[in-house]
Amino acid sequence: MSNAESEASASPAAPAARPAAHGQGEPGSAEPGRLGSGRLGSDRLGSDRLGGLGRVLIAVYIVLALAATFRSVYQIIAKFDEAPLAYSLSALSGVVYIIATIALIKRRGIWRSIAWGALIFELSGVLVVGLLSIVEPQLFGHPSVWSFFGSGYLFIPLVLPVLGLIWLRSTGRAAAAQAAERSPARTSAETSAQTSANPGGSA
Repeated sequence: MSNAESEASASPAAPAARPAAHGQGEPGSAEPGRLGSGRLGSDRLGSDRLGGLGRVLIAVYIVLALAATFRSVYQIIAKFDEAPLAYSLSALSGVVYIIATIALIKRRGIWRSIAWGALIFELSGVLVVGLLSIVEPQLFGHPSVWSFFGSGYLFIPLVLPVLGLIWLRSTGRAAAAQAAERSPARTSAETSAQTSANPGGSA
């Protein structure tokens, strides 16, 4: 036997190359983990922005609810006979602000509907009372929280329900979009799990 043949027979066989893992090393393959994490990050970013606006709205609502409620209680106790309609409207606005604040904080299930109703009622009250305070000022005697479209409170009672309605609509759309995105991903994950559990189930 020649030297070349003896060396070839003595050398160990080269190990077979391992097949590339599924989805690794292929330029066209997508990585579900990274895609899912990117989508989750974008969803969290959108939720943080909406949450920031919501926190500002809730903080302003708390301040306005306390101011309107305590002011109306003092006015009703001290001088209700001077302007009963105006002071009653101020008390009503305080109650509406308290309900709207609680509903915006919870904002899930029935509370979302309550928030919608409270904000629409609040905006309607500001518009109606504001218009009547200009056309028929003698009806009120003294200004209420909603008189002259909330000018005594820097028009915050007029602007706040509009922003609240926009925020509720935005959060509702964001929640619906996230639910729609999660549904196909969940179906695909369940299908993959079933396939991996029964690899030889289909011929």
